[in-house]
Amino acid sequence: MHFPRLPDWLVYAAVVLALLISAVGRQENAAAPPPPPPVPGEEGLPLGPASPFDPAVVVEVPQTAEPGAGTAFAVSDDGVWMTARHVVEGCSHAAIMVADGRGVDAEVFIDPRGEAAILITEGGAPALPLGLDRTLRRGDRAFHPGYPQGRAGEATSRLLGRENLVVRGRGERTESVLVWAETGRTDGLTGTLAGLSGAPALDSGGRVIGVTVAEAPRRGRIYTTSPETVLTALNASGRQAANFAVGEPVTPENYGRVADNLRRDLRVAQVICIAPDAVNARPGRGTPAAMPAPEALPEGAAPKAPDQPGGKAAAPSASPSAG
Repeated sequence: MHFPRLPDWLVYAAVVLALLISAVGRQENAAAPPPPPPVPGEEGLPLGPASPFDPAVVVEVPQTAEPGAGTAFAVSDDGVWMTARHVVEGCSHAAIMVADGRGVDAEVFIDPRGEAAILITEGGAPALPLGLDRTLRRGDRAFHPGYPQGRAGEATSRLLGRENLVVRGRGERTESVLVWAETGRTDGLTGTLAGLSGAPALDSGGRVIGVTVAEAPRRGRIYTTSPETVLTALNASGRQAANFAVGEPVTPENYGRVADNLRRDLRVAQVICIAPDAVNARPGRGTPAAMPAPEALPEGAAPKAPDQPGGKAAAPSASPSAG
């Protein structure tokens, strides 16, 4: 049997398509830890409510604030922003960076019950939409645009479940957080994600479902606040998110471009903390705020209260210089 000879253009098109598929497959996994093995029967199931019997992780937060930088994102066009609590708690001054070496002062509101914090500035940027009421499912994707290591960058992840974050040191408490397996990051970004603290966790519709707060580099894990923590922080500050905001769909193929657009529009911005003992420091010359690096307690163990023995403390991640 003889088959007709394929046109040269069709052969070339098939080769180009194969190369594109290969490149896309490498893009998401660039410099990322290997994803965890799938859990049979769990992917796609709705995430259950928080429980005191969820696995626990313990982080140490220094008692005194240190100069540094993290990430913030706009939730209202009139100057309401959100970030991670440990990025701005205890700062003498906090500022949202709007250009190289230039920032605007931000007033800080801390909700003592959770790891989300509210920043208020005069004037703002277009708000990101919130997706706090959507049903989360195991295996859902999240995208984390921000300023890891003090530079523009992003990561992507998949939802594993809930854990209890036990904070020791400044702001001692236990709160429920979401744990994600990192599946990709900016090409060339290796090592710690310090500086990504405070970044939005976006769903595939570009809606905020949490605030990025910690990492476990050796385990390839990223931790975010629960949606409930975001809503509680907003309510406690007396501020409201924008009634109408538009998000851009995000995929493993375009999340780098979407992140660049968000930073360009200042919907995602760098936030600077000036500590009490560094009042004369210039914004933009600090170091990225460390994302606390938790260590897990045994699977299924109940969390230890900060004043109880038995919890395993972990040192914060290193904070590489942004300068």
